[in-house]
Amino acid sequence: MEKKITFIGPGEMAEAMISGLLRNDLAKTSDILASGPNVPRGAELAADYGIETTTDNVLAVKDADVVVLSIKPQHLSKVLPELKGKIPPTALVVSIVAGATLEKMETELAHLAIVRSMPNTPAKIGKGITVWTTSADVTEEQKVTAQKILSALGDEIYMKDENYLDMATALSGTGPAYVFLFMEALVDAGVHLGFPRRIAEQLVKETVRGSVDYFDSSEEEAHLASFRDQVTSPGGTTAEALYYLEKMGFRTALSRAVWAAYNRSIELGKASKKKE
Repeated sequence: MEKKITFIGPGEMAEAMISGLLRNDLAKTSDILASGPNVPRGAELAADYGIETTTDNVLAVKDADVVVLSIKPQHLSKVLPELKGKIPPTALVVSIVAGATLEKMETELAHLAIVRSMPNTPAKIGKGITVWTTSADVTEEQKVTAQKILSALGDEIYMKDENYLDMATALSGTGPAYVFLFMEALVDAGVHLGFPRRIAEQLVKETVRGSVDYFDSSEEEAHLASFRDQVTSPGGTTAEALYYLEKMGFRTALSRAVWAAYNRSIELGKASKKKE
């Protein structure tokens, strides 16, 4: 891309993005700079990826074409005022900070070209899904740049309405936790039946992986229910199990959990705004 990219916050998600950018030849090591207060962490990234690191955030953004905010939400109150008015006017800011609204970042950074995104944990291995949106001042060229950068984490989906970011937080951002809890419960059920835990984990892991791959392999855009029906014989074991899950409110509980996460995301955004 021939862009100078600065990462503010050299954590795991920043490393995932750096790794993806280099692996996909989207950036050169000489064009990537990571900034954070942890000197050993910076040295680790420098050794692993050959990039430049620093502990000076203001110096780090001085010549940047793209500034990626990859800090934890609790560090926003310190970092945003520190960078206010210091980012080059032509630079693009890409935030992967949960709950940080476009309005908040525009105001506290005194900067107009902002991308807000919500990746999820599988991004660490390049298998994530990121939902993103932009402020009104982001150019078409900058949108292409943002798309390429976020693609380093896996798939990406652009949404014009920022409200979808809170929805994505509840569905795909939090989603891996639902999947892991579901898998954990299945493993425990297998152990209760009599399987060694190692075998139960292997059975569950490959069942989940294979089910997703099988769904992806379909050439038609079939409803998920049609795949479920393929496994469900009338009066059989699967029908009995699904009946019990519906009876115990499995679908309703999951739906309410996602709704609760969505409302919490909105609350956190409002709380952040009140602190201003």
